[in-house]
Amino acid sequence: MRAVVLEKSGLVFRTDYPEPTLCEGEVLVRVLRAGICETDLQLIRGYLGFRGVLGHEFVGVAETGRWKGRRVVCEINCSCHRCSTCQSGLPNHCPNRTVLGIVNRDGCFADLVAVPERNLHAVPEEVSTDEAVFAEPLAAAFEILAQVSFHPKDRVVVLGDGRLGHLCAQVLKQTGADVLVVGKHAEKLKLLEQEAIATGLADQLSPSRVADLVVDCTGSPSGLEQGLKWLKPRGTLVLKTTLAASHTLSLAPVVIDEITIVGSRCGPFRPALDALAEKRVNVRPLISAVLPLEQALEAFQHAQSSTALKVLLAVDE
Repeated sequence: MRAVVLEKSGLVFRTDYPEPTLCEGEVLVRVLRAGICETDLQLIRGYLGFRGVLGHEFVGVAETGRWKGRRVVCEINCSCHRCSTCQSGLPNHCPNRTVLGIVNRDGCFADLVAVPERNLHAVPEEVSTDEAVFAEPLAAAFEILAQVSFHPKDRVVVLGDGRLGHLCAQVLKQTGADVLVVGKHAEKLKLLEQEAIATGLADQLSPSRVADLVVDCTGSPSGLEQGLKWLKPRGTLVLKTTLAASHTLSLAPVVIDEITIVGSRCGPFRPALDALAEKRVNVRPLISAVLPLEQALEAFQHAQSSTALKVLLAVDE
């Protein structure tokens, strides 16, 4: 089987990787498309010490199970659903969980992937295969609405003009919030302006304490510090950035200004798929390149460039 594997020596493309074996409750999915995200880039830099097949954003065709023959997307947390954490309604935080392509489970940058059947969602016919790849990161954007209460006219600042920043901005804009995206790349910000979302270049703006809510999608250790500079007292900072590097920052401003910090990770797939089907979120302009699986190493290089947004791997070609 072909697979993109993170080994001790680095990232490699293999043609001899063993096909996955199924455990109880799992089904086999043949991968069609997969997306490279910031977490994948952090993993190759040492985040979490992962070894195995990378990738967790994908759409494929179920080979077995109730969705056999249908296009599906997959929630990435593979939980036990037996422990007290799962039983309390928090399976994404199951202490026994594996995480697709991130923690103790091979991911989707391969011809085949084994996943719990209960994690699958059928892709609506109105959603193209390339669009469906965005279900997982778009669900992460919708998680903000599940975690944070704010008024429709609140001022929201999204830091970062990358893949996730674009999705979070589009989702938050739909609530009626006054959204500003602060980024470093004029060409990326222009795509948001086409969606009627206000933008600003970071080097041309001086952070002012105007925001009720800040969402850090920078993928940088500086995001936390910059976010605090934008917030009003008693504002809320949502952290979407995961890093291999450590933060070195005094948290005194958090105490002094009584800031609420919310960690935010995976989210609900149903609202994400509905938004894609109803064309309420526009993801097509975010696709920077589509490369075959054999060119995965080139794809990773492209994904790390300052001009790239979402790079897809065409596994079925």
